Amino acid sequence: MTRRPAKHSLTLRGHRTSVSLEPEFWDAFRTIARTRNMALNALATEIDETRDLEAGLASAIRVYVLDYYRGGIE
Repeated sequence: MTRRPAKHSLTLRGHRTSVSLEPEFWDAFRTIARTRNMALNALATEIDETRDLEAGLASAIRVYVLDYYRGGIE
């Protein structure tokens, strides 16, 4: 069962921002960053730079995590 979203701060290109994700997404997001030998902020910046500006960062991260585990991202 999914728990309530948790808010964490990230730094993207020198600017702090807060992102709310469910704990399961935070865990998966951190695992992907470790697997890719990246800092969490660096991975968030990569996602932010490629997301559709119509989508919020939290939504873009969720979609990224889903795509990663479906095998759509290496």
